[in-house]
Amino acid sequence: MGLFNRTKTTVPATTTVQAPAGPDLAHLTGDWAIDTTHSEIGFSVRHAMVTNVKGRFTEYDGKLHLDGSTPHNSSADLVIKVASIDTNQAQRDEHLRTGDFFAAETFPEIRFRSTSTEQLDDDTYRMTGELTIKDTTRPVVLDLEYTGSATDAYGAERVGFEGRTVVDRTAFGLTYNAALETGGVLIGEKVKLSFDISAVKAA
Repeated sequence: MGLFNRTKTTVPATTTVQAPAGPDLAHLTGDWAIDTTHSEIGFSVRHAMVTNVKGRFTEYDGKLHLDGSTPHNSSADLVIKVASIDTNQAQRDEHLRTGDFFAAETFPEIRFRSTSTEQLDDDTYRMTGELTIKDTTRPVVLDLEYTGSATDAYGAERVGFEGRTVVDRTAFGLTYNAALETGGVLIGEKVKLSFDISAVKAA
């Protein structure tokens, strides 16, 4: 997935100036805000033992501090609005907002705050942080890929990352399930989280 794959307007390729590539990423140093119109925070979970239900959160706010010369000084802070959960099925979304799952009225936000960052190679990073869902905070590790940086048609500096991790939902108190007549359970415990991020550099 590309840096501008979720834009609602087409940015002509001729108006984009690519920033330097490779290990010299000093130009990325600074503070960045996640552009939610060009980003997506998604998830998938096993359903009925045979398939996956996929969804996303549509409302969130995130800030990055990047240090291109010393990546371990980089950090991230993300706040997700639980009520914005969207699995393309209204009845299921309402159930997910109830006390059986997220209890959105009592715990309206999911939070992630990084605690450390390491560079694995030119384009891949590993970010460790604390994820808070409901009233439980646990450590998680995100695998991140730097997908590029550019100056867009409006003069804004942009940077892109794709990320992924897997969490056990029951560790955060999301324990609801139902047994299947054929054996097994309705909902898997492991949840795959995915991040497709476009961020804009602060002026």
